Amino acid sequence: MTTFIVAVAPVFLIIIFIYVKDKYEKESKRVLFYNFIMGAFLSILISTILYTFQAKLFNPANEFSVLDQFIQAFFVVALIEEFSKYIIVYLGAQRRLFFNEPFDGIIYCVMVSMGFAFVENLLYVFESGLPTAIIRAFTAVPAHATFGVIMGYFMGKAKFSNNRIKWNLVGLFTAILFHGAYDFFLFINFIPGISIGAIVSLIVGVVLSRKAIKAHQNNSKFNIEKL
Repeated sequence: MTTFIVAVAPVFLIIIFIYVKDKYEKESKRVLFYNFIMGAFLSILISTILYTFQAKLFNPANEFSVLDQFIQAFFVVALIEEFSKYIIVYLGAQRRLFFNEPFDGIIYCVMVSMGFAFVENLLYVFESGLPTAIIRAFTAVPAHATFGVIMGYFMGKAKFSNNRIKWNLVGLFTAILFHGAYDFFLFINFIPGISIGAIVSLIVGVVLSRKAIKAHQNNSKFNIEKL
């Protein structure tokens, strides 16, 4: 039971945090829950299907090759997982009327990302136990949140821009960049000390996420403080 609590607690703490940060026009809890469930099930399903096709077409097999692990990190794991989240937000939230301010991009991307992280975390933790749950509580789960905030910042910007395709793609590829960098440093841990790069990329992601949240709070049309 302790392991389960440690596995799911960071997910729901991040959800509460981002919900509180939605200061000026709260989203429907029902719709947020729906996006969380879509992230937990549909994005995992999409990822699984894409991984299956990828394994048949190309599989960078050498675990001690920096190039192979670069491809695995950026063009397999990051691309598949972030696209799986992106397509859900794009089809299920961004084009809806309730998506009515830039911050909505952040909150919906984070909800989908946390749904994905919830299932992924449980799978890892049930296989490896409490130590893995503790480590992932401070690394992988917050990392997924930062990928969501970064993608969501640009998807929120896209909704109210004349260049929606451009900013949506910027959001997707920026999330892939940060996700890929985080995983790459972990995948090449056969190089002594290199894993610190994952922590550095996570810290950079957290700093940028805080700036993105603040920027869209300030840009909210419901922010009467700026009127």
